[in-house]
Amino acid sequence: MSSQDTVHQPQIKIPATYMRGGTSKGVFFALNDLPESAQKPGSARDNLLLRVIGSPDPYGKQTDGMGGATSSTSKTVILSKSDKDDHDVNYLFGQVAIDKAFVDWSGNCGNLTAAVGSFAISNGLVKGSRIPHNGIAEVRIWQQNIQKTIIAHVPITDGEVQETGDFELDGVTFPAAEVLIEFMHPADEGDATSQGPSGMFPTGNIVDTLDSPELAAIGLSNLPATLINAGIPTIFVNAQDIGYTGTELQDVINGDPAALTKFETIRAQGAVQMGLISDISQAASRQHTPKVAFVAPPTPYVSSSGKAIEVDDIDVLVRAMSMGKLHHAMMGTAAVAIGTAAAIPGTLVNLAAGGGERNEVRFGHPSGTLKVGAAAEQVDGQWSVIKASMSRSARVLMEGWVRIPQDSF
Repeated sequence: MSSQDTVHQPQIKIPATYMRGGTSKGVFFALNDLPESAQKPGSARDNLLLRVIGSPDPYGKQTDGMGGATSSTSKTVILSKSDKDDHDVNYLFGQVAIDKAFVDWSGNCGNLTAAVGSFAISNGLVKGSRIPHNGIAEVRIWQQNIQKTIIAHVPITDGEVQETGDFELDGVTFPAAEVLIEFMHPADEGDATSQGPSGMFPTGNIVDTLDSPELAAIGLSNLPATLINAGIPTIFVNAQDIGYTGTELQDVINGDPAALTKFETIRAQGAVQMGLISDISQAASRQHTPKVAFVAPPTPYVSSSGKAIEVDDIDVLVRAMSMGKLHHAMMGTAAVAIGTAAAIPGTLVNLAAGGGERNEVRFGHPSGTLKVGAAAEQVDGQWSVIKASMSRSARVLMEGWVRIPQDSF
């Protein structure tokens, strides 16, 4: 058959909403609006989302899709009415790789969580009796990736979600309405003394040592690290131990291939010690988790927007890697990990923040500052966190249909 005789399938359109949540953007779908083959996990769903976002793209631009060519803007969300008692909506998050044909379902997106309640209310996933005509609607979210409860406090005006306001979030250009997010029991509080990813501290230690031939080859031996499961599995190291000050902005690290290799090597070794993978070679197929972050005591710096951050503005400096690059601000789930670790005396985050007990922490990130609260307690030698909270904002950017070739999934 000649190329002229080839039958090309038409495009189909799927109801979708393009939303900003916190410092991220993503394409939101109601589960029932997806084609039947993509309503369940599997290759059809993954291929559909890849085509929507524009991946894999060897050019790294996602020009032929809805993605924005960064980890913060290569995201998808699928929502449905919850089948869980005392929950309103099920929230499933897919982190889409940019240059690979891969959707990572291993973790949550804390930033996009801020938009989940808004979408759920506007799309009839929350019972009308639970939505005040004016006031705050408490949307009870079941986060399917990590099997956790999240409460979103969504402002309502005249029966509609209020998106405009004067709440300012560093990393977001324009103000909007404030959405308080509460991550209930965000840490995995299984047997923290067991090996494997069942406890808040999977190894049973507040501070571990990372050591491997691969780390030694890049000049890192006996690297202190706090390995924590809270919000998202996260590896915290001291900035000075890896040659940084904690005030770095994106270009310093993202433009340095050796630095990126260093962080991926740390991430792979930490993932093994956390029990998330059995061999460092498996880290490449688990890009979304764990995260790597480095911390330092407060130091003045100028944020990416030109805003001067002073010592009195923050308790600790934190920089975090996401999908192999330094994040432009801070992932919401990593902020939960920061708040939780800061609340537990002796972790590297807590020590960098000055030590002692605390129920909130203000940290400096590349775009500015963020405050996150967390209440931790120790019972029978095991740490527990009731909830972590932070304020974000969300806004619908576009709604209607997204189109993809019919034969792409």
